[in-house]
Amino acid sequence: MESETVTTPFGRRPMTLALLLKQRRGEAIAAGTTRNKWKLFRSVCEARAGLGVTDRALTVLDALLTFYPEDELSSEKPLVVFPSNAQLSLRARGMAPATLRRHLAVLVEAGLISRKDSPNGKRYVRRGREGGIDEAYGFSLAPLLARASEIEAIAAGIAAGRQMLRAMKERLTICRRDIAKLLAAAVEEAIPGDWERMSLMFETVLQRLPRAATIETLTPILEELETIRENIINLLELHEKMQVASTSESQIERHIQNSHTESLSESEPGLETGQGATTAGPADRDQQLGTKPDNGGLKGRTNAGKGSSFAVRSRAGELKSFPLATVLQACPDIADYGPGGRIGSWRDMTTAAIVVRSMLAVSSSAYEAAATVMGPENAATVMACILQRGGCINSAGGYLRDLTRRAERGEFALGPMLMALLRVNSPGSVVASRSASGKSLEGLLGEPG
Repeated sequence: MESETVTTPFGRRPMTLALLLKQRRGEAIAAGTTRNKWKLFRSVCEARAGLGVTDRALTVLDALLTFYPEDELSSEKPLVVFPSNAQLSLRARGMAPATLRRHLAVLVEAGLISRKDSPNGKRYVRRGREGGIDEAYGFSLAPLLARASEIEAIAAGIAAGRQMLRAMKERLTICRRDIAKLLAAAVEEAIPGDWERMSLMFETVLQRLPRAATIETLTPILEELETIRENIINLLELHEKMQVASTSESQIERHIQNSHTESLSESEPGLETGQGATTAGPADRDQQLGTKPDNGGLKGRTNAGKGSSFAVRSRAGELKSFPLATVLQACPDIADYGPGGRIGSWRDMTTAAIVVRSMLAVSSSAYEAAATVMGPENAATVMACILQRGGCINSAGGYLRDLTRRAERGEFALGPMLMALLRVNSPGSVVASRSASGKSLEGLLGEPG
């Protein structure tokens, strides 16, 4: 041990083994160690909780650093400062001498500075002939430089912990907001669930929030809140899946009913008896089945306020339909969208029309309205005509709705539309048809229905 590096306290202050060890540790500085004194001081301020120093003690350390003439603390240069009590008090924001001594003792106890007392206890410097410092007595900053790496590590750890705590508080705040608003939405929209119990659990967890939050106290609370939020979200997602499943089942049921209706329509006789045949009405069906129409019952239902729906069905029956071969001859493009790229029946025609409807962005409501007013076969025929004239129609959905309204008023017939397309696609077939039948064009198409 080098005895010249150890100084015992002046006066009544006793020498202790701990003080000796601190002095020895403070003098053990690696060669070439340097630190900017103000950056190191900021690290001390950051790590003050871990170092056990107060803010007033840091004020005294700040004052001591101002007496060091250079910005860089270096192990190659003397690190002892020797201010008078008056100057030190002035730079310590006018701190009283007794308070100053108390905080100097705190810095020594924390191992940030050490005393180097002179024989008479005063702080001074002895210089050589060239003006350099031969010996200085006062406060050594060597322990501060020796512990620089340790202080910086403590400061970095505290900064990381503070950032982690801030992030945890943000997560907790967002989680609280999510739970409160999700519960409110679930109750307001009357979604099935035990929301009262979850709300009570939420309030119980919030009551455990401490005033002085730490990572250790917030971690279990945040985990419980996230569990509550996850349970709420799972219940809401389950409700949404059930709603989607219910909607899909309804759509499938409606599709099955529509398909069944179309199958019955195809299986009824007399729908395609020849070119210019009309769709069979209720009276025709009764005659084909060997039954008589119930005129009295029909009249009673009409008088009961259901005449509007019967009128729509009647107009659908009055709208003249054409053989499938004629429709395909006038609108050959529709065949590409049938099952397997061909159309052999009205069922295939209806299937192709549904595909074309989706392709042309025609809403299902518009197509269903057309099928109700015109009949399934005629609605499919209109879709085939719209596809064939696609380059001339800007809005297929709007055009279909307009034709539906006209058909409902009895102002629309398929004949002119089909004949125009027949002239474009196969004019020879029209001439041949007219020659063979000996009928006029008007007789072929019939009056507008």
